[in-house]
Amino acid sequence: MVLSMDRWVGKVAVVTGASSGIGAAIAEALVQQDLIVVGIARRVHLIEELSKKLSTTKLYALQADLSREEDIVKAFKWVGENLGPVHILVNSAGIFDLGLLSESKTEAWKNLFDINVLGLCIATREAVTMMKANDIQGHIIHMNSVSGHKVPQSAKMNVYPATKHAVTALTRTLRQELNQMQSKIKVTSISPGMVSTEMTVFNKNFSEGVRKSLETISMLKSEDVADCVVYALSTPEHLQVDELIVKPMGESF
Repeated sequence: MVLSMDRWVGKVAVVTGASSGIGAAIAEALVQQDLIVVGIARRVHLIEELSKKLSTTKLYALQADLSREEDIVKAFKWVGENLGPVHILVNSAGIFDLGLLSESKTEAWKNLFDINVLGLCIATREAVTMMKANDIQGHIIHMNSVSGHKVPQSAKMNVYPATKHAVTALTRTLRQELNQMQSKIKVTSISPGMVSTEMTVFNKNFSEGVRKSLETISMLKSEDVADCVVYALSTPEHLQVDELIVKPMGESF
């Protein structure tokens, strides 16, 4: 199998949640592969800082709240009108809220589902619509989690595993849908284990005790996950990576 990113050079890739962590690492990796990258997030200034750091004009920053449909639709409309049709979508935006199901607030549950599930669905719909209209053999990548396949033996996971199980189901549903349409759009779910990001060791909402306990656990780097995205994108057109599960060495889950 020959791996190559050549067919994506100069094409438009949208990365949600590109302001930090995995999303930022993916945006940077795709820029380095000579793609035109649009990073979408609420903290747009962080994407702008990344663009300056990379000294590139190929990374665009768009501000959008992934829990608001109108923001997502507006962002994709801007991309289509100013840069051209989307060839790649990486749904990397996601949040985690530590808490017990028996004690958590309904608003917190809604926020997790709005961003982790509905935001992903809306962005995917907009990207696929654009790909179909322009006859593009594109690629949709959902940033999933090992929690989307097995619920961790840990308290206070709240509805997070449920949102990621939804991503697993949505990936398979979309793939079947596109197959029935005889579409050449690829769909990939990437499920990392623990990754050192703002959701884990750098999470300001966690207590000092929780953060210290996390520091003792083997973790992946955001760049490791970005490499997985590049790998999935670099496979030949006839080959599709359905699901890629990656874990740090020594992870017991």
